[in-house]
Amino acid sequence: MSLKRNTIWNLAGTGLPLLLGAVTIPYLLKNIGVEAFGILTLVWALIGYFSLFDFGLGRALTQQVAAALSAQQHTQLPNLVKTGLWFTTATGIIGGLILGALADQLAIHWLKVSILLQPSTQKALIIAAIGIPLTTVTTGLRGILEAYEDFKIVNLLRIGLGAANFGLPALSVMFIGNSLPWMVASLIAARTVVLFAHGWLVYRKLPGGWTSARFNKETVRSLLSFGLWMTVSNIVSPLMVSADRFVISAVLGASMVAYYTVPFEVLIRVLVVPGALTSVLFPRLAAVMTTDWPEAKRLYRKSLKIITVALLPICVLIAVTSKWAMTLWLGNDFSEISWPIVSVMAVGILLNGLASLPFAAIQATGDARTTAWLHIFELVIYIPALFFCLKFFGLMGAAIAWNVRVAVDLIILLIYAKKKKL
Repeated sequence: MSLKRNTIWNLAGTGLPLLLGAVTIPYLLKNIGVEAFGILTLVWALIGYFSLFDFGLGRALTQQVAAALSAQQHTQLPNLVKTGLWFTTATGIIGGLILGALADQLAIHWLKVSILLQPSTQKALIIAAIGIPLTTVTTGLRGILEAYEDFKIVNLLRIGLGAANFGLPALSVMFIGNSLPWMVASLIAARTVVLFAHGWLVYRKLPGGWTSARFNKETVRSLLSFGLWMTVSNIVSPLMVSADRFVISAVLGASMVAYYTVPFEVLIRVLVVPGALTSVLFPRLAAVMTTDWPEAKRLYRKSLKIITVALLPICVLIAVTSKWAMTLWLGNDFSEISWPIVSVMAVGILLNGLASLPFAAIQATGDARTTAWLHIFELVIYIPALFFCLKFFGLMGAAIAWNVRVAVDLIILLIYAKKKKL
């Protein structure tokens, strides 16, 4: 199966919905206002963050199913898949209940939402809680399809979900009105459809009768030996990615969130370039490392060069044209606050993109513990630094703190990958 072709599919899956986002984001900002849009971005972040209640089993299923396929151990697949999916369902329900229970505190106290928007924010968060188990199960199903390296169908579904993520809130505003609960409900409806589509594809992919396989405690232990450490990374890493917007809301107020999150959400999409390659490389490395280490080393080093060559000119172009592009897209008033953030964070995007390669390679060896401890170390330093920088440098402080964090992350990951003889 071609790494190049699969990487192109990954790029399309993540990148194409952004074309729709380029149209709908200005529309939403104009019609629902900066604060309401900022809250919508917080809901997006919460659905993504609480979906990590899959306890790393999506990635664990990719790693172990890929290894089983490479070793021709097909009889292990039914029990492995059935057990993993049962577990992701249970933990997703727990995550949804937690978010639902916290909705009142988030809307009224923690996020500094204006009084007028507090009731609709609370309802939107409760609706978003329904999406947590839908997303955790979908993550597990996607992990199985990626182990089979079926990236074409995975990304066709991702294109559909990404388009819904940007398009349905705009359609909701157009036909129903400026209602946050209805916007979020449209997103949950889309995730339900995508879940059933993934389930049908996995049902067809696996050997017949796999749905009758029994839940196995030993299989859970095997998955969790990798997945729990993955969970630490999966909890801490997105927390560092999305914590800034919540800290901004707490320190500067919800009205300031959009000025940071809109350029950040656009910039973070540049990581589709390394992400497209690493998600394809992960199951391939997990399989090759069991039989041909020199080939795994060659794939890793070649991929690192490719990402460097691809990202460097993109990030330089973003930094140079940030003021002009932001003014053209969102107007002078919004741009005056946001464009310096874009210029600074373009450097961090380059560093973060490069770090994705050693991160994926280390975990493909089955070592999720190292990356988990690294992220814990970064979080302990990053959150206090974020508060400090926001207090003294405003919104720009958030960009500075994030850049320093990803620079430290890259340096340590490269050193450890070299110790792994990659």
